[in-house]
Amino acid sequence: MLARQRQELIAQAVQEHGGVRVSELVADLGVSDMTIRRDIEALAHKGLVRKVHGGATQADRSADEPGFTAKSEMNPVQKSEIARTTASLISPGSSVAVSAGTTAYAVAQELRPIKRLTVVTNSPRVAELLYDPEDHDRLVVLTGGVRTPSDALAGPVANQMLADVHVDTLILGVHGIDLEAGLTTPNLQEAQTNRALIKSAKRIVVVADHSKWGIIGLSTIATLDKVDTLVTDAELDERARREISKNGINLIVAQRSS
Repeated sequence: MLARQRQELIAQAVQEHGGVRVSELVADLGVSDMTIRRDIEALAHKGLVRKVHGGATQADRSADEPGFTAKSEMNPVQKSEIARTTASLISPGSSVAVSAGTTAYAVAQELRPIKRLTVVTNSPRVAELLYDPEDHDRLVVLTGGVRTPSDALAGPVANQMLADVHVDTLILGVHGIDLEAGLTTPNLQEAQTNRALIKSAKRIVVVADHSKWGIIGLSTIATLDKVDTLVTDAELDERARREISKNGINLIVAQRSS
């Protein structure tokens, strides 16, 4: 198979699924890891895909929003590391808001052992994960709203409900983080609901892997000065770390599991 033919197949797979892994492409196309990486480099250079750790995703356009399933396949190891570290910041008996998104969902999985939690969320997936009718030790509150591609409930109903809520900590997943644009999302309704979540919380903890740095979505959720803590993974480069810390954000880098 010619390089052009392989690259057309890779670009098509990214378009259909939102993202692909190098390992999957090696198996599907029967070529080496290095060949696939070169193909992704060529496609990224043309602006047809975005190269990420371990694969490729759709080329960034500010209004594009990959679905929950596509996002969940991106950087899963890093998300798990971030989730474990973030959960360690939450005390038993506290109240927590958890946004939608795959990294926030990973954190929710790690919250399950923590006792006497009150959880407010606009994510049906998080609510389903944490709600247990037999467990009277945990209260889970799900907002209403219109479902978005990232599986969030957003819009006026969610915003009105959150206006009367006060929690200790917000765990916020984002589409992108940029020094100037701040925290961003491709979805205008979700941006408004995330702002309502921010207003509800005493402490804002943003959870985002290294690939989110420098990405700008259509709408700004908040500027970086609103963030108390950012939990990310060890692959975030040193320059980005310096810029984040310079903005007064408590930067926590999740360590790899041994």
